[in-house]
Amino acid sequence: MPVEVTWWGHATCTVEDSGVRLLTDPLFTRRLAHLRRRRGDPPPPEATVADAVLVSHLHADHLHLPSLARIAPGTRLIVPRGAPGAVPGLRKLAGRGLRLSEMEPGDELAVNGVTVRAVPALHDGRRLPVGPHRSPALGYVLEGEARTYFAGDTGLFDGMADAVGPVDVALLPVGGWGPYLGHGHLDAERAAGALAALSPAAAVPVHYGTYWPLGMDAVRPHEFHAPGDEFVRHAARLAPKVVVHRLGHGERVRPEVAR
Repeated sequence: MPVEVTWWGHATCTVEDSGVRLLTDPLFTRRLAHLRRRRGDPPPPEATVADAVLVSHLHADHLHLPSLARIAPGTRLIVPRGAPGAVPGLRKLAGRGLRLSEMEPGDELAVNGVTVRAVPALHDGRRLPVGPHRSPALGYVLEGEARTYFAGDTGLFDGMADAVGPVDVALLPVGGWGPYLGHGHLDAERAAGALAALSPAAAVPVHYGTYWPLGMDAVRPHEFHAPGDEFVRHAARLAPKVVVHRLGHGERVRPEVAR
């Protein structure tokens, strides 16, 4: 099979295509500020092995410096343009041997024969809680034997299918880490709407059911547990031709795609 996807939890995935390993938004910690990992163990050491690491935007649950520090020197680290200015710790990582590349929508970069193309995302790209808007939020299309779209964090926006282009596999966020999703996010139903517009052969829901705020177990707990199953249900209604693979933490799948 041309592509293999492993979901490690939250937005962290390994995509292996043509023998190239690409790691998305690595988050390897049990605790992040007020968040706790409530499902699945942190990814094992093998998850840190990659030819390139893709960071979609600057929020700390997607650009997590301690997790990036576990990546081996010499690995390509791909970040939104302007990220090193907004997050000085990235420069320290580059000084320790990570090869830093900045991208913006439309840019392409070859990683050992797999093309990484940056595409737009509808999401706040700042390093919150403070900071100017210095970097765009990105998604990425990874093209080797298959075309895999990692959406990062995004809302549904006009022209999304045209901006992303044809894809075979879509890794879509379907939830969050708190009881409410604000502007610039996909919930399970909106993610199914994106799936209908993109029309890939297969999809994997991500960014749900991993981290939850401390002390909020009783506050809308279905927002933690339900998004994966709800996405499967909405996708069956809105995009019935797409095969949805709802993975557990650490599970992998080889989606069937026709190229």
